[in-house]
Amino acid sequence: MPAIRHASFAPHVAPDTRLLILGSLPGARSLAERQYYAHPTNQFWRLVGAVIGEPLVEFDYDERLVRLRGAKIGLWDVIRTAQRRSSSDSDIREAEVHDLATLVSTLSELRMIAFNGSKAAAIGRRQLSATLGIAFVDLPSSSAANTSRFSTKHEQWQQLAEALIDD
Repeated sequence: MPAIRHASFAPHVAPDTRLLILGSLPGARSLAERQYYAHPTNQFWRLVGAVIGEPLVEFDYDERLVRLRGAKIGLWDVIRTAQRRSSSDSDIREAEVHDLATLVSTLSELRMIAFNGSKAAAIGRRQLSATLGIAFVDLPSSSAANTSRFSTKHEQWQQLAEALIDD
């Protein structure tokens, strides 16, 4: 299968976003459906739902986004475009990154940036290393390609709740 250049989605953020979750680049299913984390084996919606106490997997995509916005959670990807033959992060080549610093500078309520997987963390941390006052969290990927047990992922993803606590 030849490599195809894929492009990510627009950010899903609001001015009051407190937690920004950054993935690498949407997989084939997500790109085809134009939805973040669309593959049914990806555990993202279960994991984030557990953080905010909402059964996100039970809702349609638009309602999931409404619930995230209500919880002050934003989504985006660190890669703007890249060549890729499959949905695997290890297959990403010739990546062009998003300007994360500019987006982050517009989010005055931002408390935490969470990287969904090691590829997102490696790219995102290089761009945002000088961001002061914002916690960075590297998460195990929600993808089924990460074969860690759900309970292991769940335990690590729960630390995201700290960014959402009202002062």
